[in-house]
Amino acid sequence: MTWRDQRLPPDHPPVSAGKAGVLLVNLGTPDAPDAASVKRYLAEFLSDKRVVEIPDLVWQPILRGLILTTRPKRSAAAYAKVWTPEGSPLAVITRRQAEAMQARLGEGVRVDWAMRYGKPSIGERLQAMMEAGCERILLAPLYPQYSAATTATVVDKAGDCLREMRWQPALRTLPAYHDDPLHVDALAADLSRQLDALDFEPEVLLLSFHGMPERTLHLGDPYHCQCLKTSRLLEEALGRPGLRFRTSFQSRFGRAKWLEPATDASLIEEVERGTRRIAVACPGFAADCLETLEEVAMEGRDAFLKAGGERFAALSCLNTSDAGVAMLEKMLRRELSGWINE
Repeated sequence: MTWRDQRLPPDHPPVSAGKAGVLLVNLGTPDAPDAASVKRYLAEFLSDKRVVEIPDLVWQPILRGLILTTRPKRSAAAYAKVWTPEGSPLAVITRRQAEAMQARLGEGVRVDWAMRYGKPSIGERLQAMMEAGCERILLAPLYPQYSAATTATVVDKAGDCLREMRWQPALRTLPAYHDDPLHVDALAADLSRQLDALDFEPEVLLLSFHGMPERTLHLGDPYHCQCLKTSRLLEEALGRPGLRFRTSFQSRFGRAKWLEPATDASLIEEVERGTRRIAVACPGFAADCLETLEEVAMEGRDAFLKAGGERFAALSCLNTSDAGVAMLEKMLRRELSGWINE
């Protein structure tokens, strides 16, 4: 008998308890592809001290007086290019990942999903899971590589919610899985499937990760090193000697020096060195989003072809692919060990 098999005495008042849960968390998205929604989203995102490590006295006037008056309109136009009838691609895919995990893990585990910025919020979903009887919750930030600006801020937000709870659930956190064989094998299998389906043979596979300010590396953030390790392990696992691999970092913002080489610059450099056929994959993203669907697949393609490239392919993230779903189930079951009956 486990803790989940124990029964309450017949005279005990009704209570929901004794369950385990999983909360999948991704970065976030505006509610709609319009300037007002994007402004609310960016105000929350860019006010996080984990994301922008500048004192409020300096940063908030810049954010409120410049960025939030100019950037929302441009970003809304970008979101409109990738928005689906069901909503934001990131939210739709994360919801579908949660649904797939619910079906695979069964009734013994409640699976839910949340966004760090925007809706549904981490606090809202943790509270709902607790009310549904989840006394043990696995918090699963869907970031393969650890960064203070991603994984850590998810844990921070969960802590803020727990601080307000009288009855707190026990909490576990899914570790970064940049070098987990399950992740590397899933990436290799899914990218091989996509590469084999192309109607051309790429000369280069560009592995594009989300960028971070370079200062985060010097402050001790392991993100840069973990991205490079993922690239190295993925190249080994793919085993394509005729394909040249390159790693880059996308989504630069502001005037600070960011991790290099930059994805947009790398695409142009490849054309200049004679590359005419390229594929781009984004192994730092668990689900396709604005940065992969618009920045890479649209802007990156246009820049590469305009510079003289001939063939360009943007490969999908793991999303709800067979390999991605199987990987996620195995990782969650491993982290739920002792909480659920296998």
